[in-house]
Amino acid sequence: MTSDKDGNRYTVADIDITRPNVARVYDCFLDGKDNFAADREFVRQALEIAPKAGMSAKNNRAFLSRVVRHLVADVGLTQLLDIGSGLPTQGNVSEVAHAIDPTVHVVHVDNDPIVYTHSKALLTDSWTTDIVVGDVRKPAEILADPDVRKLIDFEKPIGLLLFAILHHVTDDDEPGRIAAQLRDAMPDGSYLALSSLRLPGPELPELRAVTIEGEKLLVGTLGSGRWREDEEILTWFGDWELLEPGLVSILDWRPAPGTFIERDENYHSFFGGVARKPAR
Repeated sequence: MTSDKDGNRYTVADIDITRPNVARVYDCFLDGKDNFAADREFVRQALEIAPKAGMSAKNNRAFLSRVVRHLVADVGLTQLLDIGSGLPTQGNVSEVAHAIDPTVHVVHVDNDPIVYTHSKALLTDSWTTDIVVGDVRKPAEILADPDVRKLIDFEKPIGLLLFAILHHVTDDDEPGRIAAQLRDAMPDGSYLALSSLRLPGPELPELRAVTIEGEKLLVGTLGSGRWREDEEILTWFGDWELLEPGLVSILDWRPAPGTFIERDENYHSFFGGVARKPAR
């Protein structure tokens, strides 16, 4: 049993294994072991519509790794705020960061008690790493959380990480507003990295139609999921300076030299980028 900062207790009894769960489905796509029959059935249905859908999760994990390496090794950031962290599967943010610099402070944030309980059991270094329960739709609460503030100094540059989270925010909950509120709280010299499901353009009508069908499955089963146009995703960076190569397929964001890139549905349907907050 574990408890969050408000004393809410989470146990195995709190875990509903009869319904697919976003974090567990993602883990299943990553070939992880922290998933159940309902999650695997959702994955089976998703693969019927898009046989290579599992590669999207793996490509996003590889994108995460390249971004974190850049922010820690090249930029020299010493603190990362990872919102919508998901289960601490192999290659998570703190694992990648600490392989480069064990002193980097990392706070994972997720609204799922399953993620919180599992992460608390695995995160052993409370001096540098923590997990808090927080909902990206309530950014003010995340920013004011005492456990976030304990490890993250808002007077120094921060790596704000929103990997595969804003596409689970509905239009009514205004992902643009959420991104703006989080950006505004970051000090100069901070970086925003995000990835999101992206609706293929009208030049790919068949893929666009298949993608829309996939969205119906995601919303109908998991309760959330939106593929959005490039123009909307770009607004989430605000006026921050996009690093090269800009908002692109996550496969094209600074791949290792010689990497083979297959330009299939995965290439067109999952985009990401990194931007820096300039000095005012």
